[in-house]
Amino acid sequence: MPCEAVVRQAIEWSLRLQVHPCDTALYEQCQRWRTHAAEHERAWQQVQALTGELSQQFAALPASGLAIEALEQSQQRLHRRQALKLLSSVAVVGSAAWFARDVAPMQQWRADYATGIAQRGSFHLADGTSLQLNTDSAVNHAVGEGRRSITLTRGEILLDTATSQPGEGRSLLQVHSGHGVFETLAGRFVVRRDERQTRLSVIAGEVLVRPMKGQPVQARAGQDYRVSAIQAHLVPDPDMDASAWIDGLIVTRGMRLRDFLAEVARYRRGRVACSDDIADLRLSGVFRLQDTDKLLAVLPRTLPVQVDYRTRWWVTLRRQA
Repeated sequence: MPCEAVVRQAIEWSLRLQVHPCDTALYEQCQRWRTHAAEHERAWQQVQALTGELSQQFAALPASGLAIEALEQSQQRLHRRQALKLLSSVAVVGSAAWFARDVAPMQQWRADYATGIAQRGSFHLADGTSLQLNTDSAVNHAVGEGRRSITLTRGEILLDTATSQPGEGRSLLQVHSGHGVFETLAGRFVVRRDERQTRLSVIAGEVLVRPMKGQPVQARAGQDYRVSAIQAHLVPDPDMDASAWIDGLIVTRGMRLRDFLAEVARYRRGRVACSDDIADLRLSGVFRLQDTDKLLAVLPRTLPVQVDYRTRWWVTLRRQA
C-alpha cells in the first residue's frame, strides 16, 4: 500500500490537472512522476478510482448538479487547496448520510489495488502473478516466507499464477475472503466475494478450498463452487460464464431475469430491478457491458418486457403492456 506522502503527492497532481486540464507540460510532468516508481502509479490509480467513485456519488445526490457545477467553476479560479476544501465541504454537507451507509470508497482508498464501479484493472505482481479486478473491487497483497497472500475485501478478481515463480521454488498462493481461504501453487481462477458467500470458478489447475469452519475441498479445472463459512458447495451447471467480464461481457445460459439484472447492477450506479411477475423469465446470450443502458434496451427484443426509467439511476423492468 502506498505511503501517506506518496498518496498526498498523487492528490496534488490530480488537483493540478483538474485546474489546468489543457496544460501539456504539466501532464508530461505528471506522467514522469507516475513512471518514476511503481508506488507512484499505484497511488495514482487509487486516487483516480476514488475520485471517480465520489463523482458518481455526488451526481446521484439531490440537487447535486448545482453543487458540482459550482465546484467546477470554482476550480478554475481557486487555489488547489481551496478547491480541495470546497470539495470536502460538498461531501460533508451534501452527502454525510450517503457515505455513512456506503463504505466502498474507504475500502478502495485503503486497498493495495482497487477499482470503482464499471472499472476493471489489470496488474502484474512482483512474483509474476497476473491479477485482474472486476468492477467495484478491492484487494490487499502480502508476501511472506514460503507463501503469497491476497485478501479480497470486496468484489471479484481473476488470478493467473501460470507465469509466477517457475520450478521447485514456487510458493503457495493463498486468497482470503470473509468465508474461507483458497490455496494453489499454480492455477487460473476467479474469486468473487458476495455478502453471504464466496464464489470460486477454476479455469485451469487446482485450488484447495478451506471454508472457515468446514472441511477442505479440492476444486479442479472446470468446476464452480459456492463457499460459505461452513461448507463448499459444488455448482454443477452454472448459469453464467464466470470469467466473461475479462472481455467486457456477461454470458448467460438460462439465467433468471432477476439474477441477470443483479449482475448488470454491479456495473452501474443506482437501482436496477424487475417486477415479480417476470422475475423467473430465462435469458441466454452474450451481452456487452460497455454501455449498460444499451444492454437494457436490447432485452425487450427477446423477452416480453419493457424498460421504465423513473430516473437515470432508478430502472424497473415490467411486463410488456
